[in-house]
Amino acid sequence: MPHDHPHHHHHHDHTPHGAGHNHAQADHLHSHMHDEDAAADLQVLTTQFIDGFVKAADKSAYLRLAGVPFEKTGVGGATALKLVDVELKTEWQVGTASPSFGSRELSYLPYPGSMVSERTNMALIYVSIDEKTSTDIKDFLADKRQELSK
Repeated sequence: MPHDHPHHHHHHDHTPHGAGHNHAQADHLHSHMHDEDAAADLQVLTTQFIDGFVKAADKSAYLRLAGVPFEKTGVGGATALKLVDVELKTEWQVGTASPSFGSRELSYLPYPGSMVSERTNMALIYVSIDEKTSTDIKDFLADKRQELSK
């Protein structure tokens, strides 16, 4: 269903539009997901996708069901790229560093154990005789989400 997206709501005013109807007032009833909500939603989708892939007994079937292409056009279309690897990379952020005011040194803040956070990224690795590309799973899922919302 086109309106079944959990974070994309359309509100419609079903009252008759008689004399004196204020169209500007009705415009605020049409809402869309804010950028930060869309980013958070994409992060949840990515986390669930990666978790499902890791747990899948048949990794190829999981990718096929998700619509991941096993071949795609390369640069210039001369050769087809083939999906050969799925790369998972886990990182733990143990601190933060940022430029210091008036100094060439970074301002460094190591995190206490409770603030250390884990993140896992996934990439689809495609190769041809001429090239190798990496597609971040977030980009794939964002494109897929865009297709489904049309």
